Amino acid sequence: MSAGRGRTSRGPGRGDGAPPVLEARGIVKRFGHVEALRGADFAVHRGEVVALIGDNGAGKSTLIKVLSGAQPQDGGEILVDGRPQRFGSPLDARRAGVETVYQDLAVADDLSVAANLYLGREIRRRGLPGRLGLLDKRAMRRGAAAALEQLGVRVPRVTTPIAMLSGGQRQSVAVARAVVWATSVVILDEPTAALGVVQTARVLEVIERARDAGRSVVLVSHNMPQVLEVADRVEVMRLGRRTARFRAADVTTDDLVAAMTGALATEPEDAADLH
Repeated sequence: MSAGRGRTSRGPGRGDGAPPVLEARGIVKRFGHVEALRGADFAVHRGEVVALIGDNGAGKSTLIKVLSGAQPQDGGEILVDGRPQRFGSPLDARRAGVETVYQDLAVADDLSVAANLYLGREIRRRGLPGRLGLLDKRAMRRGAAAALEQLGVRVPRVTTPIAMLSGGQRQSVAVARAVVWATSVVILDEPTAALGVVQTARVLEVIERARDAGRSVVLVSHNMPQVLEVADRVEVMRLGRRTARFRAADVTTDDLVAAMTGALATEPEDAADLH
């Protein structure tokens, strides 16, 4: 392996003895006779971006669905801040502070940017109007504007309907919503897959700002240069298991491809080796 970009892993939570903010241990998932996950492990510490990579069929999408509560595991355990959790639904994962953004975004095109940020978490007006179901739209607009400014997300106005935004802006709003509400981890599934160069750069900037604000980010991606640009660490899956872990600053694209194909395996016995 080469020295890569020569930067060290950023963010707290590594080497200080703190448990991972989100960890998977020995996760097993079967679909009939097919074993999609065969004792898969994964970990992300607070304040770092960890890329999860692997070839098609490696099991990374299934693992993400388990970690986000979309699918229950058949074996193994999930821990949040060292405490075992059982996610029976995405709502369970959200309650534990884990937010996920899938490729389809799940944004409401007809609603404004502010309304999308507060979708499902709307602020009601005080007193009788709130009890009658009236929303405090002014408070939501202020909150949305402040959150987007902090994350560097640029939109015309928070009152603009999502349908009127570019692909990069839509993706940035979806990521921002996850960052705003996540107390533990934001999981991003191929967030730049359908974006152009400029739009991709803006989404990557939001990811870095989220990390710098203390959030933990899991980035699922096939784009190796982007992985090396934004990630602190990389975990590689192959045939339903984690087979390698790297500091992003220490590897090249060739190293990652070799790990994905099985030519290079570096899974250490002691997790402390990487922290």
